[in-house]
Amino acid sequence: MTAVDFSAFVDRLATASGDAILPFFRTSLGVEDKSRGELFDPVTAADRAGEQVMRRLIRETFPGHGIIGEEFGDEDRDAEFVWVLDPIDGTRSFILGMPIWGTLIGLLRGGKPCFGLMHQPFIGERFSSDGASAIWRGRSGERHLRTRACSSLSDAMLMSTSPTMFTGAEAEAFNGVSAETKLTRWSADCYAYAMLAAGHVDLVVEADLKPFDIVALIPIVEGAGGVVTTWEGGPATDGGRIVAAGDRRIHEAALERLAKG
Repeated sequence: MTAVDFSAFVDRLATASGDAILPFFRTSLGVEDKSRGELFDPVTAADRAGEQVMRRLIRETFPGHGIIGEEFGDEDRDAEFVWVLDPIDGTRSFILGMPIWGTLIGLLRGGKPCFGLMHQPFIGERFSSDGASAIWRGRSGERHLRTRACSSLSDAMLMSTSPTMFTGAEAEAFNGVSAETKLTRWSADCYAYAMLAAGHVDLVVEADLKPFDIVALIPIVEGAGGVVTTWEGGPATDGGRIVAAGDRRIHEAALERLAKG
């Protein structure tokens, strides 16, 4: 069974989670803080409802598959197929009523990403890929995604979620890259990677990511012609410090600059 066999099921997960999440968007929903006194880490009933419906569908349809989710932990993560779920990537934007959040649905086979989808149900967009090609689908139709060429950091558009994800030497390293780029913008979460795949952003540099923050996005970026690794150039599947680029020349330049600190 190949990853493409799961595409229809992933769409079912996206539709079901969107139906569960959207009734909460731009309402007076309650917000809990998971940070235990550290940096504000919000979670809402919408996060939990979205993940619960996806977990239920996975258990009913593929009982032998594993699940890694942000809100309810791990199940059988050593299975051949493991679903990696983030019901609302960008919860801070969600609670502010900003539509720059998305549901991330990733699939690992043998520990490697083989399919990914990012769904923004309010806007009606889906970015998906099996790692070989990436597709955008929206209300106006669909098209193949392709990253754009960019030969130097001085021409690059850089995005990241928040400066608070970098501390100490990491912050200095990020600032070094940012200083060499044409433009740096914040607060896009998963949308930064989607826009990179769509050819509007050249570089995404982040830190302190979890698997559910990145697994679904790896096939989308790679399927559009980009590259995603850790700051050290290794696999990004486990999260941590991540560099995604639309052009390998920019990726190499960013890794080199980050290594300098």
